[in-house]
Amino acid sequence: MNANPILLQKKYARVIERFSQREHISLDAALNFFYHSEVYQLMRDGVSDMHCMSDEYLADELEEEYNAVK
Repeated sequence: MNANPILLQKKYARVIERFSQREHISLDAALNFFYHSEVYQLMRDGVSDMHCMSDEYLADELEEEYNAVK
């Protein structure tokens, strides 16, 4: 399933902001990590309808990925 590109960009922004707040990192650092993450790739490609998951869930997944490479 493909998401509307504008809505998807807004979802990215919300997830990045939430992730930044949780990890106490700058928005730039959060943005950089997000666009190199597996979470982003899955959302972008529509795998398992990841883009349909809640912002909270996606931030959790991103945080888990971040802590695994930290």
